[in-house]
Amino acid sequence: MSKLKIAYSPCPNDTFVFDAWAHGRVPGAPRLDVTFADIDITNGMAARGEFDVLKVSYAVLPYVLDEYALLPCGGALGRGCGPLLLTRGPGVDLSDATVAVPSERSTAYLLFRLWAADVLPDGVGRVVVLPFHEIMPAVRDGKVDAGLVIHEARFTYQEYGLHCLADMGEHWEDTTGLPIPLGAIIAKRSLGPELLALLAESARASVRMAWDDPVASRPYVMEHAQEMDPAVADQHIGLYVNEFTADLGESGYAAVRGLLTRAGGGGGGPPPPPPAVSFFFAPASQP
Repeated sequence: MSKLKIAYSPCPNDTFVFDAWAHGRVPGAPRLDVTFADIDITNGMAARGEFDVLKVSYAVLPYVLDEYALLPCGGALGRGCGPLLLTRGPGVDLSDATVAVPSERSTAYLLFRLWAADVLPDGVGRVVVLPFHEIMPAVRDGKVDAGLVIHEARFTYQEYGLHCLADMGEHWEDTTGLPIPLGAIIAKRSLGPELLALLAESARASVRMAWDDPVASRPYVMEHAQEMDPAVADQHIGLYVNEFTADLGESGYAAVRGLLTRAGGGGGGPPPPPPAVSFFFAPASQP
């Protein structure tokens, strides 16, 4: 079999998860041709059907599920790990503010819209899109009034002297009781059910191998961590790689369906797909 084209981010959680698979240490797994790209770019790749396997925002699933299936493992979903809205200080009037977000089709932005619909009766002044690594400096330097941040920014925003105005994940958990869906692993349905099953098992095996021997993944993680402090990389992995990464399970699927249902309502997105499991790939043991 030729190598499968896969794209995921250089963030520590993705390199940790895929290290064993990408380096041929998962027995029987298909070989991978890896491309690194920010998730905003992979979202666009999925919309154009460009890769066999992709890490994307859960928020884009309604746009791509005709061509791609959701794999039940390898992604980012959890508790206490949602996007943060940062400002230079408390008391910012968002109705007259410029807010920087990492992507208009990101899960972070969807969670922000759901939060704003609940708590900001006057709405938000203006939204601009910036690469996520530019958002905190832009808030600090007064180029924007607030910024929606993801990834390791949860651990480093105080170094920029910034204030956390609101936690989008906390709002999601408080209002739904569900874990927070962030990033999904999807694969082309045209690969067929047998290969999709093998991809799911390969991703799950790669996660478990990383947990069993985290030292083995360290060179790959730090090579792509963009000069990140190793301690921050470890925090990043600890937060975003969890039991849902190995298997979405019933509560994980409930969180995904809940997000897509709300996206088609107050989130301003397209109507959600039917809740049938057929819209997702999962082993027979899944609900």
